[in-house]
Amino acid sequence: MNNREFGTKGEDIACEYLLKNGYEILERNKHFSKLCEIDIIAKYKNMIVFVEVKTRKTNAFGTPLEAITKTKYNNIKTGVFSYLNEHKISKYQIDVIGITLYPELKIEHLKNV
Repeated sequence: MNNREFGTKGEDIACEYLLKNGYEILERNKHFSKLCEIDIIAKYKNMIVFVEVKTRKTNAFGTPLEAITKTKYNNIKTGVFSYLNEHKISKYQIDVIGITLYPELKIEHLKNV
């Protein structure tokens, strides 16, 4: 499995998790520039939620959430603000989902980061 397939598998798991928790998936892999892609754009109640997903096989080299650097977060915010302006949205939040596959599936969901 290459990196793109691995990332897609993590995003699929995240989408299933979000759907089970009452979210509606609006878009996936929305590109804004060479540096910015929002993994999942969802709706929860009356709020738009932008979700960054990080997936790791194990935590041997750090947790998935540790992989989100300040630069990555700033790139995400750039895409979020572009989307907000384009769609005239005022209620939103940025969430992060970390997925570890082994030794057992673990999903961590940080809301409104």
